[in-house]
Amino acid sequence: MASILQTFQLGTQWPTLDPFLFCAHHLDDYPNGTVALEPDASLDSRNIGQDFDGIDGWNMYHGKNVPGFPQHPHRGFETITYVRTGVCDHSDSMGATARFGRGDTQWMTAGKGIVHCEMFPMLNRDRPNPLELFQIWLNLPAVDKMVDPYFTMLWSHDTPTVVEAGPDGQLVDVTVIAGSLACRTGAAGITAQAPPPNSWAARAEADLAIWHLRFDPGASWTMPAATGTDTNRVLYAFTGSTITINGETIEAGTGAVVNASDALELVAGSGDGDVSGIEVMVLQGRPIGEPVARYGPFVMNTDEEIRQAFSDYQRTEFGGWPWPSNDPTHGSEEGRFAHHADGQMERFDLGSTTPASAPTPAS
Repeated sequence: MASILQTFQLGTQWPTLDPFLFCAHHLDDYPNGTVALEPDASLDSRNIGQDFDGIDGWNMYHGKNVPGFPQHPHRGFETITYVRTGVCDHSDSMGATARFGRGDTQWMTAGKGIVHCEMFPMLNRDRPNPLELFQIWLNLPAVDKMVDPYFTMLWSHDTPTVVEAGPDGQLVDVTVIAGSLACRTGAAGITAQAPPPNSWAARAEADLAIWHLRFDPGASWTMPAATGTDTNRVLYAFTGSTITINGETIEAGTGAVVNASDALELVAGSGDGDVSGIEVMVLQGRPIGEPVARYGPFVMNTDEEIRQAFSDYQRTEFGGWPWPSNDPTHGSEEGRFAHHADGQMERFDLGSTTPASAPTPAS
């Protein structure tokens, strides 16, 4: 059997296989910011409230003043938001807030229902504010679709990365956002930080992994075979040059469904003038194997459950929105932090792993 089963072109939203629902790759070259954390640029040509046109290389999305996604509900699945560049300001109906970015990941179980917002403040007033993030939707099995909502922070300084060097010194970095990874050297493998307790990823039999791979030009690395015989595995070569998968070459901008039972020899392109290497996201997991009914922000098992989700949200607003605006941000001075619904506070400087002592975030 061939190692590559199917290929497809990548856009902003990437197709996925069960247990994943989709993956969005946001890449915005935001300009300098203002004192109000807004883009220091005219918004006159934009479809404010529904701006996805990429004018000048960036989007306002559903934001009116600050780019982002003002308050909106979810039920029945999880969001995994991995921010490589820039920051994201989170607020939710549990009363929790967070600012995270620069390699951090927020993993949120929507469960029986949560309302949250994700805003992208322009913190830099003297230079541009580039943003790159991936948001992955992971399904929940029926037994867990109505659990209490929950989020956890996977801070960048606690997220394991394996760096392996080839015979000529080229490096491959493997950031393990979820799951485990066996080491080529034969040493004990590494395991990512724990996902939320009711996640499909929390089950050992799920064989779930999310890895971010970065290759130097010409670097090679062998991806170990998955544990489960029915595990789905998809590689997304999202930027760079080319990558060869067990002898078959694909270009950046291409996704590949692969045979997860195979160990995969991956080799980054190194042709004339190729100095970029390549970066790849990997989504892997055993399928939940249940019916999927989805509409907008809700993912359930039946159409009747979708109708019930809309009814419940109209009746309860999933606990209501406790913030004074639909699109709160957390001020210009705040660093990275998470203020959890149970009162737990985690706080770090924007560019540091050292706990900070900044004031309580503004709401």
